[in-house]
Amino acid sequence: MKKTIFFILTFLIALSVCAQDEYFPGTVISSDVLESLRNSFEKTPENSALMNAITGNDIKKLAKSRENEGKVNHYFSNVIETKGITNQKKSGRCWLYTGLNTLRPMVREKYQLNEFEFSQTYNFFWDQLEKANLFYEAVMATAGKPMDDREVTWLFKNPVGDGGQWTTFSDNVAKYGLVPASAMPDTWQSENTRTMSRLLRRKLREDGLKLRSLALTRMHEGKKKEAKIGMLADIYRILVLCLGEPPTQFVWQYETAEGELSEPKTYTPIDFYKELIGINLEDYVMIMNDPSKEYNQLYEVKYDRNLYEGVNWKFINLPIDKIKDFAKASILAEDPMYFSCDVGKQLDTDKGTLDLNNYNYNALMGVDFGMTKEQRIETFESGSTHGMALVGVNILPDGSVDKWLLENSWGADKGNKGYLTMTDEWFADYMFRLVVNKNYLDSETLNILEKEAVLLPPWDPVFALEE
Repeated sequence: MKKTIFFILTFLIALSVCAQDEYFPGTVISSDVLESLRNSFEKTPENSALMNAITGNDIKKLAKSRENEGKVNHYFSNVIETKGITNQKKSGRCWLYTGLNTLRPMVREKYQLNEFEFSQTYNFFWDQLEKANLFYEAVMATAGKPMDDREVTWLFKNPVGDGGQWTTFSDNVAKYGLVPASAMPDTWQSENTRTMSRLLRRKLREDGLKLRSLALTRMHEGKKKEAKIGMLADIYRILVLCLGEPPTQFVWQYETAEGELSEPKTYTPIDFYKELIGINLEDYVMIMNDPSKEYNQLYEVKYDRNLYEGVNWKFINLPIDKIKDFAKASILAEDPMYFSCDVGKQLDTDKGTLDLNNYNYNALMGVDFGMTKEQRIETFESGSTHGMALVGVNILPDGSVDKWLLENSWGADKGNKGYLTMTDEWFADYMFRLVVNKNYLDSETLNILEKEAVLLPPWDPVFALEE
């Protein structure tokens, strides 16, 4: 019995020691190991030439596959007509540009316009103010948790940002409406958001600490609310100074493609949205391809919204082939879609192509890079980094699809006159999110919306690189 107790105690002590170690015992880089590593790199003429080339040049240019040149063209069997490439410049507002770019064709067609552009700055202003309010409410709601709690840590690490997704767009538009670009033009700060975002985050973190302390006091709730609104006034001031003050009403006049001039008319932003667009954005559904999670399931991402009273981002996780079918149906019906992806992977900016064969890093480095999409997501190697409008598909005579067309927001001098052509294989590997009207979804998929959503934390790997 004593021996048994002794062995148990010894085992528990050993476990305790292991638990305190920062890592499990393993192989150190000893002189023998280092010698082995040195010998593993053969000093051949080929390796010497590679080292000379790679140390003195851009790796991406060296890895570019010449065998793939010219194999992907920019001709499409079915394209939704678009006019006027937008440019988000040095900002993370691609989600806003993408959402607005899916609505622009409706306005151009309805009023027979050559060009038309909504104000991105108008909706960006409200996005930033609403995100600040959501942060304030969240830090007060979690005031009873310690600062090193994972949720609290995430909140203070991400108090506000200029990124977003479809839900942040649709909620914003439904509450604040839309205005034309002429009613609230871009400013230097809206096109270069880094410094403004840093100042907003600094102020929000400072206020967040105060609100955490305030939330735990016995002060009347009305007084706490008053304190928070005072803090919001500072955020509003920063936004006005950087972006200008959003109009409550404005005058809009337009010229048709035939040169006919309309009568000037006064609008509020909500009236403008209802008259020019007149659709229910709730009829659009976010679908996603994340092989690390169960398919045919509804998911919800905590805190992934901008309105406190809004809804968290929800999406249906589907197999990629089903998503492609829905996308094809939407394009054939002339309905552009919000599309997001890991745009930096295998992107040839000069040619305007997204193709798995654009660059061969395996051949250049002599090392195999072979993770699956699921593995890339789980290890933070891949995630959605950019949003664009999906506006075209190329259907071959046998009915198969070989490529898709994206309307980008990097300006007309990037890619193929502002557009990107992606191969069908690239779509499968690096597409993440697509927003499709319910009209193009089958009943089986629509029924998934009735399921209880699985709540995901905001630090889930697939959202770590969110645009």
